[in-house]
Amino acid sequence: MALVIRPPGEGDRQAWGRLYQGYADFYQVNQTEEMRDRVWSWIAEGRAGQQARVADLDGQLVGFAHFRPFLRPLAASTGGYLDDLFVDPELRGGGVGRALLLELAQIAAAEGWSVIRWITAAENVTARRLYDSLATATPWVTYDMRPEAG
Repeated sequence: MALVIRPPGEGDRQAWGRLYQGYADFYQVNQTEEMRDRVWSWIAEGRAGQQARVADLDGQLVGFAHFRPFLRPLAASTGGYLDDLFVDPELRGGGVGRALLLELAQIAAAEGWSVIRWITAAENVTARRLYDSLATATPWVTYDMRPEAG
């Protein structure tokens, strides 16, 4: 079995959409086909630097990572932000997520990014075991503010 981490191609839309729906289901987020079309277009266009890698196992997509650069004014540097990481539940623990993250580390090194940052749910214990083996959890607390708050 050969695992290849690569940029997505036009022919990957349907398989990627199946995985992305699984990602939304995991986080209990309602998502429509129209929403997936929008995200796919962001990736295809590189909107706001949005990029992706897919995990291809013998011609079948089994995972993905969505990421983009972000400016870090205090550090006067650019970092990479991992928006989404998902692996087919049947293949978790088999190295697919690690391969996607290591590919992202190589991209970060090539781009000169100073850090790769992401968030995850506190109860996502399986993923956190992988993350803890490759990265350092931070003490920062995340907030979301709605536009109508002001």
